[in-house]
Amino acid sequence: MSEQYDVIVIGAGVTGLSAAWWLARDGLSVLVLDKGVVGAEASSRNGGGASHYQSPLFAEEQRLWPMMDDLLGYPTEHQAERVIIATNQHDFDHYNFIADICVGMGWPVDKIDGDTAREMVPIAGDNCLGGIHFRFGGHANPQRTVQAYAWALQDLGGRVIQHCPVTSIETAGGHVTGVTTPRGAFTCGSLVVAAGPQIAGLLAPLGIHVPLAAGRAEMIVTEPAPLMRLGGVDGNGLYGRQTMRGNLAFGGGPHEWIDTAPEGPRARPTTPLSRSLARRVAELFPRASHLNVIRSWAGVVENTPDGRPLLDRLDNLVIASMSGVGFGLSPASGHAIRDLVVDGACSFTDIGKLSLARFADLAPDWRETAGWLPLASA
Repeated sequence: MSEQYDVIVIGAGVTGLSAAWWLARDGLSVLVLDKGVVGAEASSRNGGGASHYQSPLFAEEQRLWPMMDDLLGYPTEHQAERVIIATNQHDFDHYNFIADICVGMGWPVDKIDGDTAREMVPIAGDNCLGGIHFRFGGHANPQRTVQAYAWALQDLGGRVIQHCPVTSIETAGGHVTGVTTPRGAFTCGSLVVAAGPQIAGLLAPLGIHVPLAAGRAEMIVTEPAPLMRLGGVDGNGLYGRQTMRGNLAFGGGPHEWIDTAPEGPRARPTTPLSRSLARRVAELFPRASHLNVIRSWAGVVENTPDGRPLLDRLDNLVIASMSGVGFGLSPASGHAIRDLVVDGACSFTDIGKLSLARFADLAPDWRETAGWLPLASA
């Protein structure tokens, strides 16, 4: 087949789908292409947190999340607020430091003692020293949210083609003109590359160097526990949430660095990481330590050298890599990508620090220096 679209988005993860939805809201014809299925990697396999106070997209993230169910027309299971609890003095001091930063930015945070923390998080134990209570932020269900974006996009006339990898990006006179896939060629006025770890390989033939390292991130899910008032709880190096059914779904690294190939990341074997996660969940929630782990999820996230997202426009090409924080920021990142495509600049915040140019002087061996190497070659 051969078809013309105003915008083609490569990548049906949460960032690509949000961008496509925002663009379709403007009445543009939008096509999303993915090598696999919607949200197959980290977009549907993460902690669901939406509290990224360090990002320039944060204020827009906070403005939009409470409205997303109504805007999309489908449930995301968004729940407001979040708690971070400490089981040692180092973490307790660090969380209080975070609270001071957020309060200084104008966001309400309560510092809580151990008794208050245990009242808010009944499965916490006597080892809980206290923590902080974000009266902003929150979490949502990653699987439901990704599907909500896809359905809402289709309701606006957008199209998603799964199992359709982009094999090359076509250009003429320095402009992107379309893409080639096993299903045929598709032409476009603008292209958004939000393909996660495949971004670098797709753009290298165009002479665009995007430094990314792929990491395998894993999560575990337990049997249901009694529902808590606030399901979003972090601590002990973990991120996650309690599902509406009561399951504890938690991840938190460390990443297992992997190589990528054009067809996607290699098969992901079971690793000792799930055992580490289970131990730390039991330490964080001693009164739920008897729960069995009933399944685990693994997704692949791409990471920039400085850990910050990459959002930039080069002519009629927009590059979007969220560096492991894509889910929570997705309402805002989609808005920013829409602005870059349509207006050439983000309308609601300064995203200059997220440009590709910041890596212009990056050393070629940056991955080796950082130690971000696959186990076989580390």
